[in-house]
Amino acid sequence: MKVAGFGFKQDVTLASLREALVAAGGLAGLAAVATISDKADAEALKQLAREYGVPIKAVPADILAGIDTSTQSRRIIEKFGTGSVAEAAALAAAGPRARLIATRAVSRDRTATAAIAEGDGE
Repeated sequence: MKVAGFGFKQDVTLASLREALVAAGGLAGLAAVATISDKADAEALKQLAREYGVPIKAVPADILAGIDTSTQSRRIIEKFGTGSVAEAAALAAAGPRARLIATRAVSRDRTATAAIAEGDGE
């Protein structure tokens, strides 16, 4: 099961989410998209999920905080307790034995990041 995890700013657009996803490796075989729970209702993310016909997996902030990520952002560590919301969300949603297959990629306008993990989804 492949999951794309996203981190994004409040004013993110569908185009920026798409761009970050493509930069992370695209949507081939994607089973779901994931992000931190308080952003799971963002309109741009809902549009992306509808466009690709995949569910959104909301990951609680306390779960993300315990996940070690390949990339590290000091600002994100201070705010969320993990180095990358995109990577942590992808790993959490893909299951306990998930592995990251694409580290976070950033949209050109820097409002969206995406990472892709693969796991058993359990």
